[in-house]
Amino acid sequence: MSETGSGGRRRGSLFDDLAGVAGGAFSALAGARAEMEAAARAQVDAMVQRLDLVKREDFDAAMELARRAREAQEALESRVVALEARLATMAASSLTAGPEAAGIAAGEAIQPPQAAGVPPTEKTEATPDGV
Repeated sequence: MSETGSGGRRRGSLFDDLAGVAGGAFSALAGARAEMEAAARAQVDAMVQRLDLVKREDFDAAMELARRAREAQEALESRVVALEARLATMAASSLTAGPEAAGIAAGEAIQPPQAAGVPPTEKTEATPDGV
């Protein structure tokens, strides 16, 4: 017994044709989906540009730079505090030893370099390597 339809064709070839049409429809839908995703991504990128938003990678890099700068600032602050304490200790010990031992004339106070008549050092711009 053969499986034929009304037009004399085999029933199996009808299912093959339907499967081919369905496969073509699925591939067309997949292509349309990829195209819609690309269009949506382009719209989101355009909105990000209009809203002046930053990408996550750029934000993370900026946060890392800020963290390093904060750590450097804290290290420098602690160095300044230590140097000020050392300077205060040196000044106190030289004053208790007497003006002659410290090389200070009687009645003369310790003054910063600008107040003592020493010209300030010339400021120069730092180069990228910090020198």
